[in-house]
Amino acid sequence: MARKPSKNATDELDFETTLAQLESIVHGLENGDLALEDALKEFERGIQLAQAGQQRLQQAEQRIQILLQKSESAELSDYQPNE
Repeated sequence: MARKPSKNATDELDFETTLAQLESIVHGLENGDLALEDALKEFERGIQLAQAGQQRLQQAEQRIQILLQKSESAELSDYQPNE
């Protein structure tokens, strides 16, 4: 019998956990203490976490846009991040 494709482990994490794990990976990579193969695995995991975090942010933005569109008293304007 064929196995069901498993969900990506990052799909189960909330945004804050995703960000904390990503920060931990970045710190570990910056230290330079990992063997090449381990560093590559961590980098790959970091990419997955970054993509999952970006997806969660986009979903949150869409929810906010919908809520603002439904609200008669709130004005809808584009978000301008402080850079």
